[in-house]
Amino acid sequence: MIEWVEASDLARTIITVPWAYPAISALHIIGIAVLFGSILAVDLHLLRVTNARLDGPPGGLVRTALMGFMIAASTGLLLASVRIGHYLENPAFLAKMAIIVLAGANAFLLRILSARGDAATFVGIPSGRVAATLSIFLWTSAIFFGRWIAFT
Repeated sequence: MIEWVEASDLARTIITVPWAYPAISALHIIGIAVLFGSILAVDLHLLRVTNARLDGPPGGLVRTALMGFMIAASTGLLLASVRIGHYLENPAFLAKMAIIVLAGANAFLLRILSARGDAATFVGIPSGRVAATLSIFLWTSAIFFGRWIAFT
């Protein structure tokens, strides 16, 4: 399967078209920025670091974070497809994937436990602060491990 992915027309195109890999990489960074920026704003809201009266509900930011995640995930798959065998042996890549799963599980659990179905339910309460702190730590760690991939 690994050989099939690396030999696919899409992976070959990404490698042979000079601008393809850098363009996809730039889109990946944009996706990460949209994802992390939105999540950080929601988490700071949950921690009451920002003024809730001025911020409004974080629901729109959650949707924006999901859009950022979709951009980052789809472009990340494209980037990894050119050397998927290498990535699957790279400890930094594996750590990043595990951290993303944990961060997603944290967000999913917060969503399920929310009485109204949004993060506003948890603003300022202990479980919301724990979830927000964990979220900031996990997403920051994912970014660090993502950068580390190139150096391992």
